[in-house]
Amino acid sequence: MNNLISQLNYYFEYPFVRYAFVVGTLVALCSSLMGTTLVLKRYSFIGDGLSHVAFGAMAVASVCNLTNNTLLVMPVTIISAIFLLKGKQNSIIKGDAAIAMLSVGSLALGYMLLNVFSTSTNLSGDVCSTLFGSTSILTLKKEEVIVCLVLSVIVIFIFILFYNKIFAVTFDEDFAKASGVNTEKYNLLIAIVIAIIIVLGMNLVGSLLISALIVFPALSAMRIQKNFKAVVICSAVISVLCAVLGMLISIVYSTPVGSTIVSCDIAAFIICYFFERIFRFSR
Repeated sequence: MNNLISQLNYYFEYPFVRYAFVVGTLVALCSSLMGTTLVLKRYSFIGDGLSHVAFGAMAVASVCNLTNNTLLVMPVTIISAIFLLKGKQNSIIKGDAAIAMLSVGSLALGYMLLNVFSTSTNLSGDVCSTLFGSTSILTLKKEEVIVCLVLSVIVIFIFILFYNKIFAVTFDEDFAKASGVNTEKYNLLIAIVIAIIIVLGMNLVGSLLISALIVFPALSAMRIQKNFKAVVICSAVISVLCAVLGMLISIVYSTPVGSTIVSCDIAAFIICYFFERIFRFSR
C-alpha cells in the first residue's frame, strides 16, 4: 500500500498528470449533468452520432495542420447537433436514419482524409488516440486545461440556471409547451451543451467512447434513485468517482485511459443493477 501511495505521489509531481485529473474530473461532471436528460429524452444516439462527427472534424483539422483543433471541431459539432435535432423533428430523413448517415459518413470521411493527406509517421497511433483517447489526455497543455475549465463552468452554469426548464422539457415536452415554455429553444440549448461536452470529452476517452461517459452514470443512478434531482446528483458522484478511479488505475497499471474509465462505469452500472435487484427482493 505504501508503495502504491509513493508511486502515485511520484506521478503527481508531473504537471501533465495533474492536468489530466483536472480535465477528467470536469468532463465527467459535465457529462453526468446532461446524461440524465439525454437518456430520458431518448437522445442517446444523438450523443453517439455527434462523437463520430467530432472525429471527422478532428481529422480535417489535423490535415489542415490547425494549431488548435477545437476552433474547427467545436463549431462543426454544434452545427451537427442542431441539424440532428431539427432532423428528429421535421426532416425528410428522420431520427435514427439521419444519425446513422451522419455518424458513419463522418467516421469514413475522417479516416479517409487521415490516410490520404496526413503527414504523420504514426497514423495508426493518431487514429487510435482520437478514437479511444489512449494518450491525448496525458499530452494536455495548460492552455487546453484553461479552455476546458472555462467551458465546463459555462456548462454547469447553464444547467443550474435553466434547471427547471430542462426538467420540464425532459419529462413532458407537450405540457411544458402548453405552459408557455419555448421547448424548441431549450431542446436546442440541450443539443449545443451536449456538443460542447463531447468535444471536451474527446481528449479523455476518445470520440468512440464519450457517449458511454454520458450514458452509463445516468443509467447507474436510475437503478438506485427515482427522483430527477437525486438521479442527477447520484450520476455526478458516480461519474466523477469512475473517472478518478479509471485514471488512477491507468497510471498505475499502464492501461488505456479511456477504456479504463468506461470499464469502471460499466462496473458501477453492474453494482447498481444488483443493488436494485437485492433491494426489490428484500422488500
